[in-house]
Amino acid sequence: MAHYFEESPQAASRPGVVNLVLPDLHLRLETDRGVFSPDRIDSGTRVLLETVPPPPAGGDLLDLGCGYGPIALTMASRAPGATVWAVDVNRRSVELCERNAKGAGLDKVRPVLPDEVPDDVRFQAIWSNPAIRIGKAALHEMLTRWLGRLAPGGSAYLVVQKHLGSDSLQRWLNDQGLPTSRLASRAAYRILKVDAR
Repeated sequence: MAHYFEESPQAASRPGVVNLVLPDLHLRLETDRGVFSPDRIDSGTRVLLETVPPPPAGGDLLDLGCGYGPIALTMASRAPGATVWAVDVNRRSVELCERNAKGAGLDKVRPVLPDEVPDDVRFQAIWSNPAIRIGKAALHEMLTRWLGRLAPGGSAYLVVQKHLGSDSLQRWLNDQGLPTSRLASRAAYRILKVDAR
């Protein structure tokens, strides 16, 4: 079975459309098989977008694991003066996110593969519905890599299902010297806030 966290998904293309409706915006997003949650906006993503405070108005922002772009495009809509880096290992996701950003007229979204983000970019905020199912070691490596690039005073917001280890992830982040607190708990999800070291 192909996984959405592979660089080149093997699933045959079957384009679709998902509507993201939030109190402050309505986006029509192209989707496809082989990407995360192609048939609907994932519940965790919705909880994140309905819970987090507004992103910083300027600077560089990061959607880690962008999929077809619901988080990145919401960030860009709420902070039109910021540059939003939409990062995913899945090329199909990156291409969809780029098309969706263009379709929404959000020209400050930068959909890229992880190694295409310049090394000197630091993020004022990171929003992510991280790919917990890639396994603990890969998850920890990914989070260490990107959370270490928070700008001074910046924060990351991660949505994690309770039964997929949100509490143990919070402890692990704190043990890494990344101050982490629970911002909210709703339905089966927790929103973790991680502050820059």
